[in-house]
Parts: sequence; C-alpha cells; structure tokens
Amino acid sequence: MTDNDPKSETKPAARPDERAARAARLAAQLKANLKRRKAQARGRADADKSDTET
Repeated sequence: MTDNDPKSETKPAARPDERAARAARLAAQLKANLKRRKAQARGRADADKSDTET
C-alpha cells in the first residue's frame, strides 16, 4: 500500500526565528490597519459634523 495521500504530507515546522519574524510582520500590519481604520472613522465623523452644521 502506497502513501500518496496529500493529507499525510506535512510541512516542515518553521524555525523559531522565522516564527518571530512572521509575528512581528503581522503585528506591524495589524497596527497599520488599525491606524488606517481609526483615521477613516475620524474622517467620517468630521464629515458628518460638517453636514449637520450647515
């Protein structure tokens, strides 16, 4: 019986330094995304205020 099942193939475990680098990249992207979303929300809030004041 041959073992050609793709589920049985596993990826080699990432080295700890690769995991740390990936975690740092993801954290930076998350922080940038949050900053961008907050800026968009502030922009919408400012636009809503200016619409209601006129």
